[in-house]
Amino acid sequence: MNVISNFLEASWYWLVANWQNLIAIIIGVIVVYIVYISLSRKIKSLKEQERLEENIAFSLNRGLKAISALIIVGIIVAQFGFNFSLIAGFMALAGGTIIGFASMNTLGNAISGIIVMVSKPFRIGDRIYFKDQFADVIAIDLIYTRLKTLDNVLISIPNQQLLTTEIDNYGKKTVVRRSCSVTAGYEVSPELVEKALLETSKKVEGILAEPKPYVWTTGLQNFSVEYTLFVFTSQIRKIPILDSKLKRTVLLVCKEYGIDLSTPNLLQNIGQDKNIVSD
Repeated sequence: MNVISNFLEASWYWLVANWQNLIAIIIGVIVVYIVYISLSRKIKSLKEQERLEENIAFSLNRGLKAISALIIVGIIVAQFGFNFSLIAGFMALAGGTIIGFASMNTLGNAISGIIVMVSKPFRIGDRIYFKDQFADVIAIDLIYTRLKTLDNVLISIPNQQLLTTEIDNYGKKTVVRRSCSVTAGYEVSPELVEKALLETSKKVEGILAEPKPYVWTTGLQNFSVEYTLFVFTSQIRKIPILDSKLKRTVLLVCKEYGIDLSTPNLLQNIGQDKNIVSD
């Protein structure tokens, strides 16, 4: 009980001695918070009016939070009269150690982050194809760019790596072309294959009527012809689902039209091998 009483008594004397400093800190924190909220809302308004890029708005908000936190720390330090030279010396020592161990990668990623922000190969909210998978851009920081995969997994990519890797940017609302290729024997009429594939494009939700889907002959193989259906969609978020539905519908429609999509090359070779054996 004596320990608790002594603690409470010491706390009371400390509050009495420092109540003016505490009030000054509270007022300072409230002012900083009000300024932070006002500036944050202004940044949000500019972003909604499309007068400010989303990645720039995100960076400004992050910087505003850091500056506000530093100001609050400064207010506390100023009110209680901590030794600035001691704090500065400690920060210089810690900063020098960190920079000494990680300066090369950090500075390289920071420079790459600035390049990404300025050149804008993609923006926050864009869907990109990166390292054999689709992912959505969540944030573009100075050191890392954060992505969310279709499996709902968050990954952080060093900005240096982004500059040295090929990235397909599908954007947010852009119209992109998708394709599906099939092979049919030479005995099958090209007009029939084209008719079946174009009918497929009408049955898949998400495929645009304009630009119009079309079919090209994209390969002449030993025992078959390759046909490719090209379609267009603006539903960037549903590209993997659309690709799957397109292939499934192509399979079903070709069966309805009596078009055999099995590998003619393999069947021909098997047939030839059987003839050789029988001879």
